[in-house]
Amino acid sequence: MIDILSVDNMRASDAATIAAGTPGRELMMRAARGVFDACFSEDALQKRGASSGGQKVAIVCGSGNNAGDGYALALLLREAGIDCSVFCVYDRFSEDGRYYFDKCVEQGIKIVDGLEEAKKVSKRTVPFDTVVDCLLGTGFRGDVRAEIAEAIDAINASGAYVISVDINSGLNGDTGMAKTCVQSDLTVSIGSFKPGHFLNMAKDVMKDKTNVDIGITPADTPYHLIEKSDVTAALGTRENFSNKGTYGYSALIGGSTKYSGAIRLAYMANAAMRSGAGVVKIALPASLVHDVIPHILESTIFPLSDTIGTANASEVMSTNAEVVYDQNEIDELTSNVKTVAFGMGIGTGEGAEAILKHLLTKYTGTLVIDADGLTLLSKQPREILANRKGITVLTPHIKEFSRLTGLDIDRILEDPIEIARLYSQETGAIVLLKGPSTMITDGDRVFITDRGCAGMATAGSGDVLSGILAAVTAYVEDKCLATAVGAYINGAAGKLAEERFGSISMTAGDTVAAIPDAIK
Repeated sequence: MIDILSVDNMRASDAATIAAGTPGRELMMRAARGVFDACFSEDALQKRGASSGGQKVAIVCGSGNNAGDGYALALLLREAGIDCSVFCVYDRFSEDGRYYFDKCVEQGIKIVDGLEEAKKVSKRTVPFDTVVDCLLGTGFRGDVRAEIAEAIDAINASGAYVISVDINSGLNGDTGMAKTCVQSDLTVSIGSFKPGHFLNMAKDVMKDKTNVDIGITPADTPYHLIEKSDVTAALGTRENFSNKGTYGYSALIGGSTKYSGAIRLAYMANAAMRSGAGVVKIALPASLVHDVIPHILESTIFPLSDTIGTANASEVMSTNAEVVYDQNEIDELTSNVKTVAFGMGIGTGEGAEAILKHLLTKYTGTLVIDADGLTLLSKQPREILANRKGITVLTPHIKEFSRLTGLDIDRILEDPIEIARLYSQETGAIVLLKGPSTMITDGDRVFITDRGCAGMATAGSGDVLSGILAAVTAYVEDKCLATAVGAYINGAAGKLAEERFGSISMTAGDTVAAIPDAIK
């Protein structure tokens, strides 16, 4: 796992490292050297088809320590014989930044003063090959001022290879949100990644990113980015001396004529089987059974009483079949299953609501709630989660999470990790908040997965995730980690599907088909 530090944690960690005896000036030079090695060493230049000879570099600096990293970088570029100009937007400096600025002046490095000159970085007769963004650091909040926005626009229009130091100027370091920000070819995070390198808009404004370690120890518990090695360790190795029961029975409860077709339930079932489930039971309105059977092979069908009952074929076609709650049926269905995924296309009728209440108050395994299940849950008192019998995993997207919390979407986007973490603490549920990068928390730990792609913004993708989770949470003991592992598998499979079909044409079924390759 890779540490991710919130902006406040990073600030406290930086201060603690300085207090422990490492001067801020030294940390600033370590940062600059890390950027140089990542971007301007011979190996780095070759990777992007450039060379140190003839390189013209512009460094656009603001006023804080982020600017100081730029001044220190200019010294290293000068030492390496790389032509460099520093655009100094403000005549204000941090203490350590002033030290390296003065060094630049002493070394005769070209300093271009003023915001107006920085706005012209894209209009020079001899264009720059590389522009380094040191305007605004991770501490930036709010909206970019109009004149700085013009400088950002100039960087984006420069046609140069753009490097952002620590984070893209204008992008919120905790949320990954911005109205205006630098769009980088490479972002070089300093010390540790921040949430804003992954969440929300981050993937759209960073083509690539890397982190440089400058010797800062986290002052508080970090978040964790899930890596491939974490997933393979959690999945483990399957032994010959095992059977389907070893890996768990899972039940998927969903479906209604109006809200979900047979294909979506089949997506879930096949996703669960491909993700290692021992046995998958599909529980759905009895009237829909014959629609589902042609699309699955390995799963078991469990018919549930529904609102149509013994209606004839024409009535089935014209009437919405929804589940009817029968306690004995639900007890029989769940008697030997380790996980239940509930809610996908089940509707929001009385029968579905009664089943959800039954699962929360009676079922002792792991319950994954998605889609209509989340809508039903949002209408219940929050205490029903806190008093649940088993482990509960919620899988909302931002709008569903808004309904669960009662908070506006904009408010959640301001602080998604902390709001999800506090909701998890209050309710005891594991929260998986879907997005371009997915965040998972049990109220204590926070995991982030950066797998996934734009092509997954299509109907049925959430059903695939629920199927994967129903499988993985059955045989991985740490349920919060299992949820993160499931999200990683889902995203990794989605990326493989997008590589094959493209972001516009891929479907959720393509993601299911790619699960074996992702896991392999």
